Amino acid sequence: MIDFHMHSMLSDGALIPSELVRRARVAGYTAMAITDHVDDSNIEGVVKQVLRAARQFNSGGGFRLLPGVELTHIPPAHIPRLVKRARALGALIVVGHGETLAEPVEPGTNMAYIKAGVDILAHPGLITEEECRAAVKKTVHIEVTCRAGHSISNGHVAALAKKAGARILVNTDTHAPGDLATDERAGRVALGAGLDLKDFRRIQDNARELVRKKLG
Repeated sequence: MIDFHMHSMLSDGALIPSELVRRARVAGYTAMAITDHVDDSNIEGVVKQVLRAARQFNSGGGFRLLPGVELTHIPPAHIPRLVKRARALGALIVVGHGETLAEPVEPGTNMAYIKAGVDILAHPGLITEEECRAAVKKTVHIEVTCRAGHSISNGHVAALAKKAGARILVNTDTHAPGDLATDERAGRVALGAGLDLKDFRRIQDNARELVRKKLG
């Protein structure tokens, strides 16, 4: 399992980074990103702490931890600046908190994240065909999520992303130990969203490719 959307106690998760990593490794993860919620108020401190954890856990072979952030409830006009700041601070994975149906996210957020070139647009709700086409051009991955609430639009997201040829990922949006997933569970989430086994194998390839791109 490779998962690019996970939260620790640095934002609203239940575990400190080291325990989150340990539990993920025991669950069979080969790579993951810690992407705690950030805005202008905490981005510098969060990235610094996750970078420290990545240095610790990437010292051996095999498993890889990618430092990241999830930019959350950012006014669309401020998104480009914060994406650049996150990357300058050392975040390898930049997730944009999309227009989920489970929260009152400001209209225009999805497209702002896509145009700013985030790595992943998370739980994008009623994403449009125009947004999916823009994601293809900007190589932004579209998330199909395992998380309850955010997942209610998975079928819509998967159908439009597939039609446009966008790169899809299945992420857990982990906040607690019970949120961790196996490849089998992730596959079921993909099938439940209307994708097929061939699509899921492509999703797994997308995840491996993103790890290679970020870590070399």
